[in-house]
Amino acid sequence: MSFRTRAAASAFLTFALVFTAHAQTQTRVQSSTQATAPPSDEEFYSLREPAAAGDAQAQFKLGNHYFDGLGVAQDYGQALIWYRKSAAQNYAPALNQLGSMHQHKWGLPRNYKRALNYYRLAAKQGYSVAEYNLGVMYQSGTWVKRDYKQAFDWYRKAAEQNLADAENELGYFYQCGWGVKRDYAQALAWYRRSANHGNSNGETNLGFMAEKGWGQPQSYDEAFSWYYKAAEHGNDEAMENIGYNFQNGVGVAVDYAKAWSWLVKSAALGNGTAENQLGWMYQFGQGVKQDDAKAVAWYRLAADQGSVSGRNNRYSFCEELEERGDTVCKSGDTSLNDAALEMVQRRVRIRDLRAQITGLETDALAEDNSADELAHMGDNGKQKNGGIAKAMNALGTVAGEKPRLDAAQFREQAARLREELARLESLDQSSASVIFP
Repeated sequence: MSFRTRAAASAFLTFALVFTAHAQTQTRVQSSTQATAPPSDEEFYSLREPAAAGDAQAQFKLGNHYFDGLGVAQDYGQALIWYRKSAAQNYAPALNQLGSMHQHKWGLPRNYKRALNYYRLAAKQGYSVAEYNLGVMYQSGTWVKRDYKQAFDWYRKAAEQNLADAENELGYFYQCGWGVKRDYAQALAWYRRSANHGNSNGETNLGFMAEKGWGQPQSYDEAFSWYYKAAEHGNDEAMENIGYNFQNGVGVAVDYAKAWSWLVKSAALGNGTAENQLGWMYQFGQGVKQDDAKAVAWYRLAADQGSVSGRNNRYSFCEELEERGDTVCKSGDTSLNDAALEMVQRRVRIRDLRAQITGLETDALAEDNSADELAHMGDNGKQKNGGIAKAMNALGTVAGEKPRLDAAQFREQAARLREELARLESLDQSSASVIFP
């Protein structure tokens, strides 16, 4: 994760730790941020024969195609079929993927116990991504008692195999003194190793260490160099750091135009801290026309993204406004006609829609599976061909009508949301770049 100790300008001095490297930067099939080229349609067709012949690696890759909709329509059911065939041969990446699907409710019901079990099975084979995922669970205390020492040990195993996310986490643990004695030199070494493997969180953390002078002489030039590099790689925290520094004159002259631009870029990627800072700029007219309604709207976005400062600032500012008789906090922000706000709100909605669609498809698949089990509940008896088994199956088929209907309703809802998603994505692509007001 990227780390900063200074509190964002806030009516309340608050500090929150956000495990950014875990749920948000984790790719669905592999959690490493190291980029790989997307598979082609030709690869999908070339995988079918070896997968059908029992090749575990081909089965896993074919599952990936169905999971992500690469060269074929996305289909969690088909993805699961091939992942399970691969996992049945003890193929570590498939075991890990089933764990991720249970942990994040991607095509499987959320089940942390099963996720942990799958991760352990994959980690026993030395699979670095599963080791990293175990580290995440021990760090966050998901289904297990939070244990920084265990988390550190799992991250170390993965980092020793050059997994960039794990290298970054080791640096963070050394920086904070979690599960190990605080050691800035070690933190820097692991951050550099992570950055050398292309990890933008490692780059951002190197920038922050240089900015604070931790383990090295303070250097704003070096800090900005790392921040800009991480920002080029799409790191929203690096963008927010740059914006914050221009906003507050940290290592550079105050430049509100640059601050606003960088904070909007970060906010567009879902960074609640940046959204909070934009609210502050509009509340106090920092380089922009003072606007209570826009300030409240940005604070609301920040709070919705989990920013404690955004939530507190909105609360205190709304109290102040209500004392003045201003009802802006109750009137909403639908008519602000602000391109930056509209863009960020649209992208928040796009992310929400994608998550809702995934959840609905997962629920539909679960209902179909339940109906299938009911329709064959007599097959597990000793008299598989007997009248009792047939009668039980008949009863089960009737009982399975409701889950079948529920599954159909979930898919209808998902289809409607896909239409809205397509419209918003098209609008987002066609929108002009937002410039400083």
